[in-house]
Amino acid sequence: MQLQSTNSPFSKEQADLLNQLLPTLTDEQKVWLSGYIAALRSSASTEVAATVANTDTASSTLVVQENKAITILYGSQTGNCQLLAEEASSKLKAQGFEVTISSMHTYKPKELKSVSNLLVIVSTHGEGEPPDNAIAFHEFLQGRKAPKMNDVRYSVLALGDSSYEFYCQTGKEFDERLETLGGTRLYPRVDCDIDFDDDAAGWIDGVVESLSEDIAQTSSVPELATPVVNTDATYSRTNPFKAEILENVTLNGRGSNKETRHLELSLEGSGFKFAPGDSVGIFPENDEVLVQMLIDEMGWNEEESIPVNKQGHVLTLKEALTTRFEITVLTKPLIEKASLLTTNNELKQLLAVGNEEWLRDYMEGRDLLDFIQQFGPWDATAADFISILRKIPPRLYSIASSYAAEPDEVHLTVSAVRYDAHGRERSGVCSVQCAERKAPGDTLPIFIQRNENFRLPEKKETPIIMVGPGTGVAPFRAFLEEREELEIDSPAWLFFGDQHFTTDFLYQVDWQRWVKEGILTKMDVAFSRDTEEKVYVQHRMKEHSKELYQWLEDGAAFYVCGDETHMAKDVHNTLLSIIEEEGGYTKEEAVSYLNNMQQQNRYLRDVY
Repeated sequence: MQLQSTNSPFSKEQADLLNQLLPTLTDEQKVWLSGYIAALRSSASTEVAATVANTDTASSTLVVQENKAITILYGSQTGNCQLLAEEASSKLKAQGFEVTISSMHTYKPKELKSVSNLLVIVSTHGEGEPPDNAIAFHEFLQGRKAPKMNDVRYSVLALGDSSYEFYCQTGKEFDERLETLGGTRLYPRVDCDIDFDDDAAGWIDGVVESLSEDIAQTSSVPELATPVVNTDATYSRTNPFKAEILENVTLNGRGSNKETRHLELSLEGSGFKFAPGDSVGIFPENDEVLVQMLIDEMGWNEEESIPVNKQGHVLTLKEALTTRFEITVLTKPLIEKASLLTTNNELKQLLAVGNEEWLRDYMEGRDLLDFIQQFGPWDATAADFISILRKIPPRLYSIASSYAAEPDEVHLTVSAVRYDAHGRERSGVCSVQCAERKAPGDTLPIFIQRNENFRLPEKKETPIIMVGPGTGVAPFRAFLEEREELEIDSPAWLFFGDQHFTTDFLYQVDWQRWVKEGILTKMDVAFSRDTEEKVYVQHRMKEHSKELYQWLEDGAAFYVCGDETHMAKDVHNTLLSIIEEEGGYTKEEAVSYLNNMQQQNRYLRDVY
């Protein structure tokens, strides 16, 4: 109901002001205001004094209310930032703060004008790019329509991977842009590498402390609530569950160039639940052969006791290098720290300004053993070297099964990575551990990584199109198991590709059964090495461009999972060309069409 100057004793200007104010008030504020007005009428003799006192109280109360309102925005490709945003929200709520949490994808930018305290948690994807669900918000904030934010206090938590050149680039851009727009940092930005847990926890604690101090300084209001500590033993990223391997079988046929493993892990006793689109994180161990080569090269004592964390936990050197620290990837921060442990001039030149491309080329395909062999002599103890290594990060694998269908176990599709580089055979840390060093009965330390950005449509009648070559098909096996279990019969179309039909048709029996039973409406395959000219999934999409476009027009959701560097970009460009040609759009209009699909949660990618 709107006040009008014609139906109230207020002037038009007063009515307009009240109409702007009243909808923003909480119930508590409305009760206080009514009491305040009543107090004004109660005694003319105390009118001035009461007004002054109540105005001071109201001002203090409103400031405190404003300081207690926190908005948390997250942009995440794999779900880590959402997880951290929820952790920050829980801690702030436990301290009495009023928290609004939202994905950048669904947040309305115009609401920034009413924000007082803003926390941004965002990852960097690819080569310095925002994650998919942050692209539109990032563009808005960088654009000319971004609002002035002079009254906004903010802090940014940036996630990234220091092995990439544009480390935490998106977070840095948000931090700088918010400052340019007039915002004030309430806590400094923190940049987190892939072992982000400790740094992220420090940022959250720092933000909570900073906000609490501001409120304490603003007014003598009652102390904020003491946070409730949950002492229940729950399994998570920081407390992984040791899952027993039930099955570990090869999916490829004899003679294949690939080795793809199907793992079935027991979840009994874990308390884990998951949804199609989620991933399992595995904390792997380094190959003991590589660890021993490293120890021998440096002449270290493998039984030496080494502290491995800030709490003073100690392991033998061999255990620490096997289970705790990354030794297979070189990063610029690692090389910079290591340069302080040697007088090697060539290493100094490698890090010199202007040699960035040389450094990038050097790090490609090399590991810690290569590095120490090339740039000695080293004036460092084993403990010195351990102190500059980052923690071994978990490897994420898309879940290939439905919780609704099989709640006591989880299935994974893992491709063993092996290659030669710089005169040595190399192997994927986790994939080859699963392929060669883990058998049924062994365990793997795991956790569930939720991914709200890769979900089946909320409306069961929505058609779905799935593009998943190679191991990228894993989540779509989970999708179809879920559809079968829940009896969802809307149209479903799968594009799958690999090298050879006879040896690399992963889960062939499952797909054929689902096609026969109508759970999978259509399936198109591309086996690139079976024809003289290589054929990939994007070529199959192009062959069916008219029908594919009609599915989009009918509201289909389009999913892509797999390699980002080549496949996902090729599929993206092919999809744009199909929209442009079949819809009669310009290139710019086709881009807008696809952007709208993304805003509607109809274009979803899980790429790596």
